Amino acid sequence: MYRTNTCGELRASDIDKDVTLSGWVFRRRDHGGLIFIDLRDRSGITQVVLSPDISEEYHKLAHTLRAEYVITISGKVCTRPPETENKTLPTGMIEIYASSLKILNASDPLPFMIDESSPISENLKLRYRYLDLRRPEAMNKLITRHKITMTIRTFLDNLGFIEMETPMLTKSTPEGARDYLVPSRVNPGQFYALPQSPQLFKQILMIAGFERYFQIVKCFRDEDLRSDRQPEFTQVDMEMSFIEQDDIIAIVEKLLYRLYAEIKGVMLITPFERLKFKDSMERFGCDKPDMRFGLELKEMADLTQQGSFKVFLDAIEHGGRIKGLCGKNMAGLSRKEIDMLTEEAQSFGAKGLAWIKLTKDGFVSPITKFFPEEILKQMAQRLEAVSGDMMLFVADKESVVFDVLSRMRINIAKKNNMISAQDKFVWITDFPMFQWNEEESRYEAMHHPFTSPADADIEKILAGEISDLSNVTAKAYDIVLNGSEIGGGSIRIHNTTLQNKIFEILKIPAEDIPDKFGFLLDALKFGAPPHGGLALGLDRLVMIMTGADSIRDVIAFPKTQKAACLLSKAPSTVDDKQLRDLYLKSVYTEQ
Repeated sequence: MYRTNTCGELRASDIDKDVTLSGWVFRRRDHGGLIFIDLRDRSGITQVVLSPDISEEYHKLAHTLRAEYVITISGKVCTRPPETENKTLPTGMIEIYASSLKILNASDPLPFMIDESSPISENLKLRYRYLDLRRPEAMNKLITRHKITMTIRTFLDNLGFIEMETPMLTKSTPEGARDYLVPSRVNPGQFYALPQSPQLFKQILMIAGFERYFQIVKCFRDEDLRSDRQPEFTQVDMEMSFIEQDDIIAIVEKLLYRLYAEIKGVMLITPFERLKFKDSMERFGCDKPDMRFGLELKEMADLTQQGSFKVFLDAIEHGGRIKGLCGKNMAGLSRKEIDMLTEEAQSFGAKGLAWIKLTKDGFVSPITKFFPEEILKQMAQRLEAVSGDMMLFVADKESVVFDVLSRMRINIAKKNNMISAQDKFVWITDFPMFQWNEEESRYEAMHHPFTSPADADIEKILAGEISDLSNVTAKAYDIVLNGSEIGGGSIRIHNTTLQNKIFEILKIPAEDIPDKFGFLLDALKFGAPPHGGLALGLDRLVMIMTGADSIRDVIAFPKTQKAACLLSKAPSTVDDKQLRDLYLKSVYTEQ
């Protein structure tokens, strides 16, 4: 028998029991006559004592133990001597005096210590991921992920959702990012695509009459990576029939409320705040605002045009925007520090950064001479800037102004410790239906081509009466948590005529439509119900709920920023025979 108990379950109520435990040697401490072993398994740690008075043989064997040896011990549960209890451990009131010890497996010297919290390079952790996951803080994140997924499954099952799988080998369709392609051996020259999402299949399931579907599903996108993005990621995918936007939002809020209550013991305040896309951009410069602090962007064109600063006047004349932001406690910055701040703004895309300090001596800046004193006071009042702050201005085309100031807003909040520890959700709604692609000189779908326009725009679109497609609103919505988009969805088009019209607007060639979307269009002809849904990014949600720094911390075997698995050494080359079987030939040569 390897164990009668786990290493985390014994308590004072178990005193005098004879037990057997198995696990890893977390620490070994030699106190001369006695050897103490912290024995660890997934459930926790128990202190084991090996005494020569009980067994010379096993006491001698204990001297050979090293970190991460796998052992099994048997012995009696005893009370720890007074003042030696460890109140930080659930098992800290007891210890086991071992009467037997067996080494099940030895361990080579470790590339890093499991029992230390000192920094470890990420590449080293990913190379030895199985060792990294033995560390309690790493293992607990994945255990929490398990609890989150189980809560989601139970919650949705109780609401009548049916969990169904959709294909991993599917058809390549234009969904924004590059597809991962899989060559077909039995169909030479043809390829499957790994799904970027189950979008078309979940719509098919609604047409099939299942009404409420969910899936915790792997998705794949061949795109540039970062701390909260992976080439393969997991979505909590939901789709519902006979549903409207408010119904979907209500279900998702209840799900998130349940998760926070059961996993973190936190009772969220619902309903969550909602912001229209346009308002979010104007106030925060982005469509995923961090609502845990203020520092909102303010319109400044009406005030700056009352001065004579040419940079501002030229921006207004050429249809640009001027927005301002309060730099809290930044009036003390040196000129060198301001130059660095300007370089930061330029790295984000701005041509420059205008600034005005508020000091006890008044307004200080090279540009104050261009503005009447009264206008400077109105600027400060609008930006809620007081003595000790610095007003920051960006004048450029709208997209640049929004992007630069939204980034600077986050950096200023971090430097001033303004970000609340309390998680904050917000819904972003009323997205534009289309966005202009300058490279291809055409409109493209902001979300995907199956999103329904707002009711007020549908008839105009069908009649060809929309003069400016940038003004069309979509029935789309995102859920944002602490400045990260953790989910998004939309009400779908369930009418063939409207769907074909959207394809036409997006300039998808008519001859390509049957090949790329034919099976969906065929299905829409047979009584498709109104339907819509949402997908939550499970990795990103778990990352935030566990306080992890990266989604790599909450994925068992993640990839690096170069989409490589350091553990398995994927991707890798394959031999010529495998390529021939797939009718492929490598044309890549190392540079």
